[in-house]
Amino acid sequence: MSDPPEGLETPDPPEQPRRYPSTVGGAFYLCVLITAGVAIGIVTTGDWRAGLRVLSAGLVAAGVLRLLLPQRDAGMLAVRHRLVDTTLLIGVAVAFYLLAGSIPDQPT
Repeated sequence: MSDPPEGLETPDPPEQPRRYPSTVGGAFYLCVLITAGVAIGIVTTGDWRAGLRVLSAGLVAAGVLRLLLPQRDAGMLAVRHRLVDTTLLIGVAVAFYLLAGSIPDQPT
């Protein structure tokens, strides 16, 4: 293939969008999203306590992963400072878990 005439440049081919996570944290983030989807599915089937507990487990896993993964590998788990992210994720998980256990059953 010959070089283009002087003054004319060939355009670079457009980059194809990536369809997979670029970091291990991105893969873990997808796992946490899937866990949240499963939890919402459990809630919609009627057992809201079990759904909240599954969601709590996913949030605890996200918090622990955020704490352990380095910043460059954390992907979308890294939103703020590591300690803030971990505290918020685990704090919300504990609140959901306690909420699921503290509300008494209502008569039907």
